[in-house]
Amino acid sequence: MTLHELTTQTLDFVREHEAWAVPIVLVLAFGESLAFLSLLLPATAILLGVGVLIGKSGIAFWPIWSAAAVGAILGDWLSYWVGLKLKHRVAHVWPLSRHPDLLPRGHRIFERWGAAGVFAGRFFGPLRASVPLVAGICEMPAFTFQLVNVASGIAWATGILAPGAFGLRWLEGWMAA
Repeated sequence: MTLHELTTQTLDFVREHEAWAVPIVLVLAFGESLAFLSLLLPATAILLGVGVLIGKSGIAFWPIWSAAAVGAILGDWLSYWVGLKLKHRVAHVWPLSRHPDLLPRGHRIFERWGAAGVFAGRFFGPLRASVPLVAGICEMPAFTFQLVNVASGIAWATGILAPGAFGLRWLEGWMAA
């Protein structure tokens, strides 16, 4: 199954079964933020599509936004915890073992930028899950990590859903005026 087919089928399912939107978005955001699963799950395209679907169909924004934020926060928290417990052994766990450049890249970002790097890492593809992993490996204080994790999870959920949800409405209103 291609990314396009998976995205289309998921969005069609959400459109037909709106009650499933919240749990689906929660799982997708969690998987997108979890160190191992993020390398296998093409959730970004689907979540951007859900934002557009919200804008077109009028599905409630806030429950879906909350699910995206909570899923992202939980995924990063679990990645941090795994890094804290497994340390550098995590590099030998599949699928990270197939991407040997991710942890060193995440480590460089974390070493250079610290908490700001953890925040910014949320917004850059595979780094999204490797930076929290490195924060755990480097034993970043848990309270500091969670503050950055929650703030970046909220910002990320907004950034991935709001453009489709509100941008379409704004554009339609602007064109009608």
